[in-house]
Amino acid sequence: MEKPSPKPAQPIKIGVTDIDGVVRAKYLSADKLSAKLDASIGFCNVIFGWDINDRLYDGYAPDPGFADAKLTIDQATERVIPWEDEIKFFLADFGQSSGLAAQICPRSLLRRLVKRAEDLGFEARFGPEYEWFVYRETPTSLKDKRYLDPRPLSPGMFGYSDLRTSQHSPFYRDLFEQLSAFGVDLEGLHTETGPGVLEAALAHQSALEAADRAVLFKQGVKSISYKHGLVSSFMAKPSAEWPGCGGHMHQSLWREGKNTFYEEGGRYGLSEIGEQYLAGLLELSPAITALFAPNINSYKRYVSGSWAPIGHNWGIENRTVAYRLIPDGIRGTRVEARLPGADANPYLAIAACLAAGLYGIENELSLDQPPVQGSAYDESAPSINRMAGERFDGNMAKEHKIPSDLSYAIELAAADERLPKLLGKAFVDHFLETRRQEVKQYQGAVTDWERRRYFELA
Repeated sequence: MEKPSPKPAQPIKIGVTDIDGVVRAKYLSADKLSAKLDASIGFCNVIFGWDINDRLYDGYAPDPGFADAKLTIDQATERVIPWEDEIKFFLADFGQSSGLAAQICPRSLLRRLVKRAEDLGFEARFGPEYEWFVYRETPTSLKDKRYLDPRPLSPGMFGYSDLRTSQHSPFYRDLFEQLSAFGVDLEGLHTETGPGVLEAALAHQSALEAADRAVLFKQGVKSISYKHGLVSSFMAKPSAEWPGCGGHMHQSLWREGKNTFYEEGGRYGLSEIGEQYLAGLLELSPAITALFAPNINSYKRYVSGSWAPIGHNWGIENRTVAYRLIPDGIRGTRVEARLPGADANPYLAIAACLAAGLYGIENELSLDQPPVQGSAYDESAPSINRMAGERFDGNMAKEHKIPSDLSYAIELAAADERLPKLLGKAFVDHFLETRRQEVKQYQGAVTDWERRRYFELA
């Protein structure tokens, strides 16, 4: 009697993220990986020379010869992928590499900032929150129709809808259950305002774990959507008709199991550390906007009445500002950064917040800017127009508004001499160059809007 053939060993998947937050992955045989878990594996560093569509940056790459960079697998990230027959998955980064990849890798950058927080005695904790659009399309159908007029999962403006979640309950159930099985726990999931718009809050975690889960959340949502014949988009502003998609970051610093942002009787319910951290966010907000809004489309989101901020400001339980303070006692007091879009790289969004907040603490910045009272979209309100002890009449000074486009955001980042010291010169130089080339590609494009407006009448 013949013995049954042994079942082939499943491959193991390894993933890293590029500058844009796109997960780049490859399969490895289990035998090869088991022999190298404590060693390094080569991964072509072209991933840092590609843009989001795999186009090489013109005349610019971390290594013109595109050698392998040494990838280090983080064994603590081990999980299984439910929608891929439960194969094993690991995240990795280039932190142990000796080359440029270690300095410009987004996950490696965040690891360095987490270490800086730990050296100051803090554990940084973050809770990401995402909005996104779901469409009744496939990648092929979208390409065939040139991404025009995609069909939403459901029609109409219906936030917190019980009917819509009942209508598509298998999809929502799979999001909850399969993401949880993937090691990404959701605190909540509901429909948002707009056709086919959803919002999910991830359970708060230490900073690196929160970023890992945010990256895998976006990847998981897209993969689960494919299984249901749908496409999910985290584009910041996919439609001019509807509000855009935020990638908000709730954050706090902890020490010995206690939330250092909270102080009973403190001004605004904040401790001195909390005030300094928030002051750092406000101080560096113009310089780090490009990390929160890295794409051309990102800036279409910052318009009045859109649930997105339009100024570098803050408020208490105010969803119209850039930084919302949530005074929720010893366990829940935190700051929500509402500037980041859903299209931002989670590692870089969290790294930018943490770098700015720690800067405020290390330099003992004072929280001089008062909180916005009422709607931040009312630019005549004097409380909005004060920054660093100055008061402005009329509209906000230009430098205190969110940049209107990526080009201006790049200028603000490049002009701030503190950013290379906080994030590393190699990273800042590389990141800004990739954004300049994003602008260059856009400036060379001819859009449908231009053809409709000028083709016959110009």
